[in-house]
Amino acid sequence: MAEKLLEIKHLKQHFNVGRPNLVKAVDDVTFDIYKGETLGLVGESGCGKSTTGRTIIRLYEATSGEVLFNGENVHGKKSKADLKKFNRKMQMIFQDPYASLNPRMTVADIIAEGIDIHGLAKTKQERMEKVYELLNTVGLNKEHANRYPHEFSGGQRQRIGIARALAVDPDFIIADEPISALDVSIQAQVVNLMKKLQKEKGLTYLFIAHDLSMVKYISDRIGVMYFGKLVELAPADDLYNNPIHPYTKSLLSAIPLPDPETERTRKRTTYDPRVHQYKEGEEVKMREVRSGHFVYCSEAEFKKYQAEYKD
Repeated sequence: MAEKLLEIKHLKQHFNVGRPNLVKAVDDVTFDIYKGETLGLVGESGCGKSTTGRTIIRLYEATSGEVLFNGENVHGKKSKADLKKFNRKMQMIFQDPYASLNPRMTVADIIAEGIDIHGLAKTKQERMEKVYELLNTVGLNKEHANRYPHEFSGGQRQRIGIARALAVDPDFIIADEPISALDVSIQAQVVNLMKKLQKEKGLTYLFIAHDLSMVKYISDRIGVMYFGKLVELAPADDLYNNPIHPYTKSLLSAIPLPDPETERTRKRTTYDPRVHQYKEGEEVKMREVRSGHFVYCSEAEFKKYQAEYKD
């Protein structure tokens, strides 16, 4: 059995936006990520998927719950040395390749920032050699090192962002909608690069996106979020071919198919959250409907889903 790299236990991230308003951006989310895999996290805008990623990496301090990385609690009190060690092992690729790179820094300095902080190069020559190697790794060349971000296209900037994340040799990378700001033709190139790097370097990814077809292509397992809750978690093919939760079915039905005739007659599913009106005190949690396929449901719904699967 694969080794757990990350364990998320009852994670909550609530924001107080003025009394009595409390935004439950992430509300009691639990899942694991195994070494070497890609877990896709999908859902509509505002469902809490990006907040989940940012809380895992400690850009936000968790309201409650645990994030265990290699068995250590990420959100416990830590010394500067411990935080520095943690930051080297976990990195993030951001959504916006335009806003996430400092326009006043050269590409070499952007990529080498982590190398400098963690003292990974003893001389200036070694530092530049590492930068050139990283540029080559992400499909750029060493002539790009002395240029500034505004001189690059969106796809090239995202490659620079990936090089920056790789600079400190991390074990785990959170990719927060890394392709949503890119042209469709460039999206596939970036995703293929990420798959290649994962194979070469043994990386583990949390890949956050709202495009289910692209997430299926890169992910081993997929989690579906809705209003701060994880409502379904399953192997990618199983979730795509046999969705159980009504919200997942509605997401999948919205994916366009490259066939005009099929599109003309295909019925789309609309999700109505009122179908899940739970009684007070009723236990609603993630339950394993079939092997490795978990759904957020009540006991009654669990029996119904199991019966539907048998049929």
